[in-house]
Amino acid sequence: MSDADIDQIVLFLCTGNYYRSRFAEILFNQLAREHGLSWRAESRGLDLKIGTHNVGPISVHARDACAARGVALPEPLRMPIAARPDDFTSARLVIAVKEAEHRPYLSRLFPGWQDRVRYWHVHDLDAASADVAMAELEALVRGLVNELASEIRP
Repeated sequence: MSDADIDQIVLFLCTGNYYRSRFAEILFNQLAREHGLSWRAESRGLDLKIGTHNVGPISVHARDACAARGVALPEPLRMPIAARPDDFTSARLVIAVKEAEHRPYLSRLFPGWQDRVRYWHVHDLDAASADVAMAELEALVRGLVNELASEIRP
């Protein structure tokens, strides 16, 4: 499937667009290709300034999780990107990876979107180990891919 065949976007949101949302985006894109879905993922952050001490374009935990699962990182590997209003309007589905953390940001920064977003409950490193968080995200992303694939089956 080529990029021209992609017509639907899922947008993953987290705070810094460095760890959880990036892993979800990269994993989703590989799984969507494998399933022949006309979907692609993008990811954005709601508060990049919190990640001012992040080193490089993506968390070592996200890199390691991709490597452990045989998921190739995109090239070139981009730096984190802050969410903008047009990110929401171009996405068919928006998922924030942790409701307690991200609903307040959405209410403040993108009023009206906080009730239109699907929320997951995946903790950041302050409350869960990377192994636990990445396993939870993997299960959720795989479930989402299966859900979207079932929508196109006769």
